[in-house]
Amino acid sequence: MKTFKLYMSMLVAVLMLSSNFNDAQAQTQQKKGWSKKAKGAAIGGGAGAVGGAVVGGTKGAIIGGVAGAAAGGIIGRKKDKKKDPVRHAEYSRKD
Repeated sequence: MKTFKLYMSMLVAVLMLSSNFNDAQAQTQQKKGWSKKAKGAAIGGGAGAVGGAVVGGTKGAIIGGVAGAAAGGIIGRKKDKKKDPVRHAEYSRKD
C-alpha cells in the first residue's frame, strides 16, 4: 500500500508539472522559468525515488531520491553552464 501511495504521488507530481509547462508555452512574453540544474534535480530525484522504491522499498526510495537529485543537479548545472554562461554566472556568483 505504501508503494502504491508513492507511485500515485509521483504520478500526480508529473501531471502537475506537465500542465504548468503547457501554460507557460502559451504566454506571449517568455519567462526564464526553471534552470536546467533545477529541472535535472527534480527529475532525477523523482526517477531515483521510483527506482529505489522498486528495488529497495522505502529505504531504497529515500536513497535513490537523494542520489538521483544530486546526479540530476550536477548534469543540469553542466548544461546551464554550457548553454547560457551569463545566467550561470548570476546564480553561481557569491557576494
